[in-house]
Amino acid sequence: MMYMISSKMKINILICFFCLMFFSCTGSKYYSIADFEKAPKTDVHFHYDTWDDTYLKYASSMNMHLFTINVDAGEPLEKQAGISKLLEENYPEWIDFLTTFSIDSFECDNFSDEVIMSIEKAMSEGAKGVKIWKNIGMALKGHDGEYVMIDHPAFIPIFEYLQTNGIPLMAHLGEPRNCWLPYDEITMNSDLRYYKKHPEYHMYQHPDAPSYEEQIAARDQILENYPDLKFVGAHIGSLEWSIEEVANRFEKYPNFNVDLSARMGHIQFQTIEDREKVRSFFIKYQDRILYGSDMTLSEDITDVEKRCESLKEGWRSHWLFLATDDIIPADKFNLPNSPETIQGLQLPREVVDKIFNDNAKRIFPD
Repeated sequence: MMYMISSKMKINILICFFCLMFFSCTGSKYYSIADFEKAPKTDVHFHYDTWDDTYLKYASSMNMHLFTINVDAGEPLEKQAGISKLLEENYPEWIDFLTTFSIDSFECDNFSDEVIMSIEKAMSEGAKGVKIWKNIGMALKGHDGEYVMIDHPAFIPIFEYLQTNGIPLMAHLGEPRNCWLPYDEITMNSDLRYYKKHPEYHMYQHPDAPSYEEQIAARDQILENYPDLKFVGAHIGSLEWSIEEVANRFEKYPNFNVDLSARMGHIQFQTIEDREKVRSFFIKYQDRILYGSDMTLSEDITDVEKRCESLKEGWRSHWLFLATDDIIPADKFNLPNSPETIQGLQLPREVVDKIFNDNAKRIFPD
């Protein structure tokens, strides 16, 4: 039996069709600033170095889950571990942590055994992975006076243990390429400030130290040697100056991932030159990029409310840049005639979800 569709019904069907088309294009494909506090988010590279849980509660009010990263620098490792463990026990839904290990006993006969024992203990206490720092390759020296790189044989048992047991590794190895440039050639004001404050890590002033290329080559050797190791290159894997170099590693090493912590300005710098190129990079490698800020909380904060607002502003500015096409203030570049503003990348919603949340949950599972 055939049914006739009235003109009124046809009009209603067309209206519904065009409404669906409109909202699929404008209402769900992209996020806006209004979605910032509602969308689930994870900051996979954060330093929570205070016992005060106020900031964690504030982060949770914005649906921001934190990974606090223990590092072989700054506060004593015992204190970092104690804070991380306590917060994770009290707020397991809002914070996780990565453990680390000391290199003080490097070249002792039982170095790798002690490190593995410390990792086993931390993992049993709730750690989601391990962090290693740039002091390997940039500060640590052997008895012969030579710099020790991350591909040194002493670390082999540790990497084998991590790979065999499926324990993820976050590695801050090397530094921005700016680290090997004189002050007047450094492209980012944030880098310039850091190296003026920490000249011991401004490698331009230490020509006897391993070069930038040697740092990257040693890290790449680990990716080559341990293809099943879950590996996150902190700070865009110290390849922040070139998304092409990052893409080359993504193609060559399927286990290589990166976080964006403290390097968003470098991405913005490349966006100024070619926004669509950068946007396409994020979309193509959406499964390999994790959001992180590298923001730090310490016990000497005197204005808690002001610090909370600065956390929000940092996270919010990164959301605006990645999730929207808003015109936003650009990071201040150490260059003449650098722009004051920049247009956001407006990545598709599903890409933003992966970068800001899903990839972290997949690489560092419960």
